[in-house]
Amino acid sequence: MRITFLGAVGTVTGSKFLVEHGGSRVLVDCGLFQGFKQLRLRNWARLPFEPARLDAVVLTHAHLDHSGYLPLLVREGFAGPVYASEATCALAEILLPDSGHLQEEEAEYANRHGFSKHHPALPLYTLADAERSLKALQMLPWHHAEQVAKGIKVTLHPAGHILGAAMVEISAGGVTLLCSGDLGRPHDPIMVPPERIARADYLLVESTYGDRRHPPEDTAKVLAEIIRRTTARHGITLIPSFAVGRTQSLMYYLYRLKQSGAIPADLPVFLNSPMATDATELYHRFRREHRLTPAECEGMCRVAHIVRTVEESKSLNERHEPAIIISASGMATGGRVLHHLKAFAPYARNTILFSGFQAGGTRGAAIVGGTESVRIHGEEVPIRAEVVMLENLSAHADAGEILAWLDGFESAPRHTFVVHGEPVAADTLRRRIATELRWPCSVPEHGMTQQLD
Repeated sequence: MRITFLGAVGTVTGSKFLVEHGGSRVLVDCGLFQGFKQLRLRNWARLPFEPARLDAVVLTHAHLDHSGYLPLLVREGFAGPVYASEATCALAEILLPDSGHLQEEEAEYANRHGFSKHHPALPLYTLADAERSLKALQMLPWHHAEQVAKGIKVTLHPAGHILGAAMVEISAGGVTLLCSGDLGRPHDPIMVPPERIARADYLLVESTYGDRRHPPEDTAKVLAEIIRRTTARHGITLIPSFAVGRTQSLMYYLYRLKQSGAIPADLPVFLNSPMATDATELYHRFRREHRLTPAECEGMCRVAHIVRTVEESKSLNERHEPAIIISASGMATGGRVLHHLKAFAPYARNTILFSGFQAGGTRGAAIVGGTESVRIHGEEVPIRAEVVMLENLSAHADAGEILAWLDGFESAPRHTFVVHGEPVAADTLRRRIATELRWPCSVPEHGMTQQLD
């Protein structure tokens, strides 16, 4: 077996790992690069292998940095199956068409307003491309060893990150490789913890938060304080949020805060993301994968008013009364939240609340970093609103939680590769694994191929 690292090394995005054995080729994850321009340009570059010669794809989960390149892969000639858990298949059926539609919409908007450097601006792929790629999805049950290509078997284990998130165990030629995907947290209020794994010959472990611990603060209390002080200023609390995972956590907390009286019961909450609306409904269907009771699940789903039309979305920007607006995307890289940022970021009475990791080079990272303005739709938008980063809502395990999960192995892997992290985070986690667990460990480079004997 050998592996080639084609994404999620030196960055948290673009997850792609090519596994080869005896002439068979399987791609673990097929994600989009996000953030810095030099990373995003990789989405437009040719892959270092022919998609038509790929036997199968296996997804760890449905977030676009792990699945969002699939429409391109299919358009470029891949005709094999895409294996994933049942919930990941259901989420991909929502996320991928939405991604294609959004890219077409943004290209059309750029062309209409003339702010793109490209004439014409083109989408990376279209809604039709995304819908075509969905035909390849094949559901793989938990803990079932499936031969996905000649000589290569795959088994999925729950990772606890979002609905359907999996660790991918690959067996070939008597060697096992475990790809952690994104690891969830052991005490997440909604998701169950990642499954303990006893052994693997080789390991790929994520390092998104490999250089830090999540604050020990009471998330509900901090969120309530932010909302109350913004409301007292007669401001809008704008929350850029990932449509799957983070949005549902926020809605659950808002449901609890309204129930307890910690925030006004009549404070309007708007969910302005059709994709997030559809994803939230899946929490009823996949109740075995989370901790919520039926009543809590119902409360979470009903706490927000669903914004369904473009006209209603535009009308939110005219609001002058306190409200909470949740809208994708979580790093402010695209989507309806950009229009809300243009409307609300210039005014000090409002709050921009980020609730998850902000990859370098994104608008979210710039805003959290204290920039005075960001460029949206060809114009500079001043940032005068209060900016808050609420890290404790993250669906990623922090450094201590990753190490605690690794400590559950009965024996050390022959080698551990630290992936899915920016350089400082990845190297910090590498050092801790090497010194505290005494495991052979390294951070791979983009494009590197490693033999796994």
